[in-house]
Amino acid sequence: MRLILLRDVASLGRKGEVVDVADGYARNFLLPRNLAQEANRGALAVLGEQKKAQVRREEEALSDARALADRIEATKLAVRARAGENGRLFGAVTNADVAAAIAAAVAVPIDKHKVELKGQIKSLGSYPVEVKLHKSVVAKTTVDVIAG
Repeated sequence: MRLILLRDVASLGRKGEVVDVADGYARNFLLPRNLAQEANRGALAVLGEQKKAQVRREEEALSDARALADRIEATKLAVRARAGENGRLFGAVTNADVAAAIAAAVAVPIDKHKVELKGQIKSLGSYPVEVKLHKSVVAKTTVDVIAG
């Protein structure tokens, strides 16, 4: 029997896949638990539309991430931190501080977990920063740590 999986099923497939299974397995396990539905013409048409919509959403998210990456790379970032006379900071500049600076500069909230620093920032100067906006889009910029 051909079925469309409504949820991920271990050792069978992932949500949205069309699978062939034994009639008994379908009638006694998958269908009563709402894990799958029959793969008739109407259901296959709906599945096709859902996949098209998913592809469209992914393309839109990718283009938005690229546009945001361009904005971040074109922006001059500065983080103010308290520092001693020799330029050493009292504490450190964290990825949360850099995320807040990016959010203030481009007016888009950035998750601190998406900001990657090469090492700890414990003194004044310029440091490279990478921001992972999408699985295939990384914005590279520098942040200037200034006394404040």
